[in-house]
Amino acid sequence: MAGRLDLARHQTGLLSAPDDERWHPAHGRLQRIVRRAEALRAASAPAPTPLLGEQDLRGWQFVIAGTVLGTLSPYGFDAGMNGRWAWLQDSPELCRQGLLRLRTALSAADLHPTTVSLLPDRSSRILGLAAAELLGLPAVPFEPARTDTVVVAYDLSEADPELLTALHERTAGQVLHEHASCWTDTPPVTPDSAALLVQSVVAPWGSHLQMGANGEVEHAAEDSRPAEEIAAEIVRAADAAEDDDENEAPEDRDAAFAAFVRASAAHWLQGDRTRVPSSGPVPGSRFM
Repeated sequence: MAGRLDLARHQTGLLSAPDDERWHPAHGRLQRIVRRAEALRAASAPAPTPLLGEQDLRGWQFVIAGTVLGTLSPYGFDAGMNGRWAWLQDSPELCRQGLLRLRTALSAADLHPTTVSLLPDRSSRILGLAAAELLGLPAVPFEPARTDTVVVAYDLSEADPELLTALHERTAGQVLHEHASCWTDTPPVTPDSAALLVQSVVAPWGSHLQMGANGEVEHAAEDSRPAEEIAAEIVRAADAAEDDDENEAPEDRDAAFAAFVRASAAHWLQGDRTRVPSSGPVPGSRFM
């Protein structure tokens, strides 16, 4: 968690397998962290930032949590954010961008899910319906034992505790995607894929701030349209716009992202989804 890979590799190599089987999961997690780091260090894939340097948010997110991070925030990159969002008023464009990166990741890892599993909360259902359309797959209700499926969550912190228990243990061929993953209070289960890392988020269909007719900032009501209608709006959304005057993030092309996933695919989707309480060695500015 401090970014000292050589020391971590050396010390982990000294550990014998524990006799007490209750420690086997923890021992396995340590071994997987080191293996993921070694896999990335051995890769020659291009990256937006120096590989596993202090600004390599995507690389470190994969090493410490096994999560493939789809997008990087363009704001405040060199002012302490390093690709994370602090507060985000989300948009259909960003939701679509995250789902397109998920599609790229599945293709690069040579994964072929047959369904998109819908979680019961409204935000996840909206995003799941949009994912099904963009991935060209049927949408089905979530069932813990369903194999070869993509489970889509908007924000796992909103999920029911029983559902989180079901998601903790990995089912064969199941990929858990979370759109807005909190980095200051990490999700109760660790997603396999995350569109973005954020401290606080307002969903596009939630009550949000907008400019009123008189030029004053006001609160807009929640979007009460059917989930299917809002999902269709995400599918139709344009590419996420970037303000070139404020965009400080390094170039993050689809090809480089796909190369990253290919380099890490052999070590992706392994082990359980135990919560990782640390946000890792990449520094980040946060609201207090």
